Amino acid sequence: MAEKTTVARPYAQAVFDLAHSKGALSDWSDTLQLAVAVIADPRVQRMISHPRVRKEQIQSLVLDVGGAGFSAKAQNFIKVLIENRRLDLLPEIAAQYELYRAEAERTLAAEVVSAFPVNNEQQAKIIAALKKRLGRDITLSCTVDETLLGGAIIRAGDLVIDGSITGQLTKLTSALAHA
Repeated sequence: MAEKTTVARPYAQAVFDLAHSKGALSDWSDTLQLAVAVIADPRVQRMISHPRVRKEQIQSLVLDVGGAGFSAKAQNFIKVLIENRRLDLLPEIAAQYELYRAEAERTLAAEVVSAFPVNNEQQAKIIAALKKRLGRDITLSCTVDETLLGGAIIRAGDLVIDGSITGQLTKLTSALAHA
């Protein structure tokens, strides 16, 4: 995984630099997501991974499936990936690009996993607290995991706040085991 990320980083940086200079960060996010979806299709995967399919055929297939969703620059980018046998890196390139974009836009996606649904007022408080602590605009997604028993786990970038009862019980068990 780390190797793929390392190889994907220069491609993501190049796309980000281009998108940033043109004020098209959102457009390139959409383009990269489309490209990832195209190559994830099982039929496209079979063609891409088949040893007898030439680069030109792969290029034609991917660009045809993506259709008008690929600008001329996006088509060139995909051609470069195919030529360098890096098409399989598209998911990592897209993920790295989104990190660069979030940094440039000073945004951060946060996730709340709780034992019970989080209401709008609670979400607003969590967003305000994270924004104050991290200095970024926060987009929040919430999911319910009944196995937590109570409380919540908040993940925002590298920050993890485990306020779940399950997490507290685990800490208590560990503390008692080492006492």
